[in-house]
Amino acid sequence: MRDDLRARYGEERLPRYTSYPTAPQFSDVIGQEAYGQWLTSLPANATASLYLHVPFCRSMCWYCGCHTTITQRDAPIIDYLAVLRREIELVTDRLSNPLAVKHVHFGGGTPTIIEPSELLGLVALMRQRFNLDGSAEIAVEIDPRTLTKTMTKALGEAGVTRASLGVQSFDPVVQRAINRVQSFEQTARATEGLRGAGICGINFDLIYGLPHQTVESCIETVRQSIALRPERFSVFGYAHVPSFKKHQRKIDEATLPDGEARYAQAEAIAEALVSAGYRRIGLDHYALPNDSMVQAQVDGVLHRNFQGYTTDPSDVLIGFGASAIARLTQGYAQNEVVLGRYAERIQRGELATAKGYALTTDDRLRADLIERVMCDFRVDVGQVCRNHETAPEAILLAIPKLRVLQDDGVIRLEGDVLSVNDNARFLVRSVASAFDAYLGVSGRTHSRAV
Repeated sequence: MRDDLRARYGEERLPRYTSYPTAPQFSDVIGQEAYGQWLTSLPANATASLYLHVPFCRSMCWYCGCHTTITQRDAPIIDYLAVLRREIELVTDRLSNPLAVKHVHFGGGTPTIIEPSELLGLVALMRQRFNLDGSAEIAVEIDPRTLTKTMTKALGEAGVTRASLGVQSFDPVVQRAINRVQSFEQTARATEGLRGAGICGINFDLIYGLPHQTVESCIETVRQSIALRPERFSVFGYAHVPSFKKHQRKIDEATLPDGEARYAQAEAIAEALVSAGYRRIGLDHYALPNDSMVQAQVDGVLHRNFQGYTTDPSDVLIGFGASAIARLTQGYAQNEVVLGRYAERIQRGELATAKGYALTTDDRLRADLIERVMCDFRVDVGQVCRNHETAPEAILLAIPKLRVLQDDGVIRLEGDVLSVNDNARFLVRSVASAFDAYLGVSGRTHSRAV
């Protein structure tokens, strides 16, 4: 990236655009009644994806931006899972027919903190309540430090196809600074065990921009990681928002790299992964050449949701658990974040919806534009506008930032087709933000664009 572009755009605070509109636009105008009506109106032939949130960990990683609770006892987890099962029943009771499901994602927290029998029971309940496709992708997020052999076996028995392992960094100095000490050997044992259980899709999560992190330590982490040959990598920039996540205050801000250093780290990781044979997917994912995500990118059908880039084309995502977000054609619905309030609502036989957002015609248009920019670095604005029965001039001429981006050499416009220039692809979030009608309205702090 040119130095002037990095200086001009690198400190922008922008959403990651895993949804549009983004969560700061959600309000309590949308509650359980609206969400219940949306569920009831789902057509019988709809295809859905499921997300199950398990918000518990044994220790707090100081960089974490997730909704999670630290517990050394199993009792709160067992109680929570009983509520989660009840929520699955409440939601599916509102459906006219069992929905066809091709993607299931267990997120956290640490989903593998639960007992193996509980995991098997949850998958069995989903098979009972949904039409779970025999070839469905079932993915789970894993902390290698706490993964047991019995859980690894259960994951295989449950039909899990993809495991996402948190690695972040193998640098011991960085690990101590973020309160996550995890050896290469622990990660290798987990990877080998999962493959032995028949789970062939392995994903490693890496983070740059962490305290004390350097280009050299990032490259060393990649070197060790590729020795285990995971099928995919997700590489995220650390989002330091201590006003929102108070545990991040334990990180010494003086040890955090600046925008220029973050960019150098991200590009060093990218170069190392590409040199090792991985293909770059969108902004922050990498995959081996024969991976389905690579083919989706080639075919122009890559998508983006709350888990990042995905091959999942479904318009319906049903979220279960505290803080989980559902996305239906009508809009978004988010559950209560606080565990106690979530449990109370479900135990009263209510849906736990705390807030949400009803999509407008303009929102749907802008969401499509943003998704294609984020996935393809290119969007045919004219075609997308025609799909939404809108004149492209209503977008292209009404957004001054597009002209600024073009004058700065970030994008080029050829007719109605917008493309991000190769040397500015790291600023794709800046380009996507041009289509965001709500940016800056909520006052919410986002992560750096670089």
